[in-house]
Amino acid sequence: MEAILPALGELLLQALPTFFVVLFLHFFLKAIFFKPLEKVLAQRREATEGARQQAQRSLEAAAQKTAEYGESLRAARTEIYKEQEELRRQWRAEQAARVQEARRNTDLIVKQAKEQLAAEAAEARRALEGESRAIADAVTAAILEEKAA
Repeated sequence: MEAILPALGELLLQALPTFFVVLFLHFFLKAIFFKPLEKVLAQRREATEGARQQAQRSLEAAAQKTAEYGESLRAARTEIYKEQEELRRQWRAEQAARVQEARRNTDLIVKQAKEQLAAEAAEARRALEGESRAIADAVTAAILEEKAA
């Protein structure tokens, strides 16, 4: 057992340079390799996140423009419908005015026809009265002649 402790001490003494080399290698690689690697990975992560955020902003802008386009399209349709309704109202008003004018003309023609018919009826009555008097006189004269004869 006594030989083991000095052997172990000698082994430890021989392992110390290897331990320091491994320790030095650890810090050296950490400073020279891993820190720049972490820095590059962080930059890559930031660039990726930036691209994702930019894509998200682009999608939001596109959605907003789509909503604005839809709203302007609805407004344009509403305006067109209003114009069409106004045009229909004008057409209906024009048509009603034409119908009213036609009714007035028709009423005037009917009134003139009634007046003409009434005048012709009055003329026919006068003519019939004159003829009926002439016939009555003729009948009376004929009756008187028969009685006289």
